[in-house]
Amino acid sequence: MDETPDERKRSGRSKSIGPCIVSCIFVFLTHLVLSLVPRFFSASAFLAQLALSALLLLFFLGFGGWCRRTLLKRRASAPAFVFFNILFIWGFYISVISQAVSLLNDAVFSCEVVFLLIGLYSIITSDPGFVTNGFASSDQVAEGSVSEVHIHEKELEVLASGLSDDSTEGSGLVTRVRYCRICKAYIKGLDHHCPAFGNCIGQKNHPLFLVLLFGLIITEASYLVCTSLFVAKSGLLRRPSLEPTLSENLTVSTIMFTILQLVWQVLFVIWHIYCVCFNIRTDEWINWKKHPEFQLLVQPQPGKNFTSIKFRNPYDKGIRQNVKEFLALRA
Repeated sequence: MDETPDERKRSGRSKSIGPCIVSCIFVFLTHLVLSLVPRFFSASAFLAQLALSALLLLFFLGFGGWCRRTLLKRRASAPAFVFFNILFIWGFYISVISQAVSLLNDAVFSCEVVFLLIGLYSIITSDPGFVTNGFASSDQVAEGSVSEVHIHEKELEVLASGLSDDSTEGSGLVTRVRYCRICKAYIKGLDHHCPAFGNCIGQKNHPLFLVLLFGLIITEASYLVCTSLFVAKSGLLRRPSLEPTLSENLTVSTIMFTILQLVWQVLFVIWHIYCVCFNIRTDEWINWKKHPEFQLLVQPQPGKNFTSIKFRNPYDKGIRQNVKEFLALRA
């Protein structure tokens, strides 16, 4: 018996409760593990603690993934992990850090966190540019083989070529329809599937994605400013105690966690700005050999009997025009 749409929604919500609980537990365990670094290595230099925290974080996330797959037999929710991390940092700020900062800083930081939560919900529920066609439904695509998926992609290219050129202003975005195997759907202007936000990043939500990344960077920078004020006022670094309290350990560990997040996200933003400037998508750059329009056949040189394939970007129209088209994206 087929389920009704309401029954499918209730079933989806019930199935997501378990992964959310697992993610919440692992958020607390992650910060507890990171707090061990300042606890046992307080005499080490800050950069040494930062490097050790990065290694410990990678090890714990890998070990946690193995535990979830083999012992718990349950997957975690990456968006829930991001959500509970934001709540953890906010809760720790309110309970500890806010004592040393002004009300204005409190209000600014809290507004930034609320903005992040709204942005996270918006990006998770946003439409990245889903494309529906008359050849197959999404259920049929999900059950199809790999060869059938390629057939559907060819059909979409034929469909796109028949659309009006005015609908894309000559940008060729309609023909840049890619299939996401995770979402099991066709996405217009697919950049990549973002596990952290649980959604594809495509033509419709790519600007929102960049705005959210900038919001994360600004909020994390604000947290570092506030914690530096707290450390300066409390003299935490000038009076290292033999047995630091849990709040002191968490203060240092959350600073290191935020710095690691900030470095990663700045690099991620730089990459996406590069993609915007040169009108290339992350998926296209990684899998360019799968897309014929990015392949340039180089004739063999004298004495050689084989041709080589090089990457080319047929959508690059210069930085100014590329940025203009990105800002003018529409459904």
